[in-house]
Order: sequence, then structure tokens, then C-alpha cells
Amino acid sequence: MSESERSLRDRLVDVGVELVATEGAQALTLREIARRAGVSHGAPRRYFPTHLELLSAIARRGFAELAERAAAATGDGAAGPRARLTALGRVYLEFALGNRGMYELMYRHDLLESGHLGLRDTSLPLFGVLVDLVGRARPGADARAVAASLWANLHGIAQLWGWGSLQLATGADDFAPLLRTALEAHLGPEDGR
Repeated sequence: MSESERSLRDRLVDVGVELVATEGAQALTLREIARRAGVSHGAPRRYFPTHLELLSAIARRGFAELAERAAAATGDGAAGPRARLTALGRVYLEFALGNRGMYELMYRHDLLESGHLGLRDTSLPLFGVLVDLVGRARPGADARAVAASLWANLHGIAQLWGWGSLQLATGADDFAPLLRTALEAHLGPEDGR
């Protein structure tokens, strides 16, 4: 791929990232991305033969950003696994709530299942970090099952908080107590009680 082709390919993805941030995942049509990139509506097909491939490339950027934030938040080896899980949970929820369109796109089942651009492989390393930290925080537990359950809980908090349902049900204005409760439910009380 020539430099100009790579540049246009990257520009199409950049436009998609910006579009999902400003207008949500439903706005990601090939025609709209091409229009905003200043190319013909058929141009994206030269780089992304299917709409799913373009959406996967955009979602891949979301996973890369989330992974970068997670690495920054959990990288301090001096912190214990529970503190790192708390930081990871906070980053995950902040990302989900601050990037709702991208978050929705990233976890679309059709994109993860399609296998385009290794999107599933892009999403799994973060889960691996979660499994590792859970294993350290709960030695002897089935870390993969506990991590999957914790992830499902975090995903549920993100969705319900984003819809306003949890604020209405709990009267809370911060998700931190819910995060703490989710961690306690999956890891046990922090002080070992």
C-alpha cells in the first residue's frame, strides 16, 4: 500500500472515529464517512471491501485507546492487585460513559464475530489483564470465570449508568460506590472480612 493510500485509509478511520464521537455509532455509514473525508462514496470500498471492515477498523482504535488508558492506570507494579483492579474498573467505566458511541461500536457482536482486522484479538488482551489481576487478588479462584463475571458487572453498570437507570434507582450521582460493591461481590471484602 502506497503512502497516499495509507494516508487515505487512515483518514477514513479518523473521520469514522470523529463521527462516532460526535454523532454515535448509528451515524457510521460509508457514504457519510466518505463525504466527510472528501472522497467519492465508493472510495472507502477500495480499502474496506465491506462496511463491517471499516467499522472494525474504527472500533480497533477504541480498543487501543482503552488499552492505553488501562495500562496507564494499572501500570504501577507497587500497587496491589485490588487497587489495580479498582483503577481498571474506573478507567473502563469512565471510557464507556465518556465515549458512548465508540463503546457501543466496540462491543457489537457482529464486529467481534466477523474476524475483520483481528478485532477479537484486539479486545482480548485487556480481558487477560483482568484475569491476571483477579487471579492475584483471589488466589485459588477460577480467575477466568470471576473476571468474566466482573466484566459483565462493569458492562452492566456502564450501560445502566449511561441510560440514567442506576442514578434513578439508587439516587447516586457517582458510580464509585457501585464499582466498590461490584469488586466486593467478586473479590470479597477489601479487608478480608
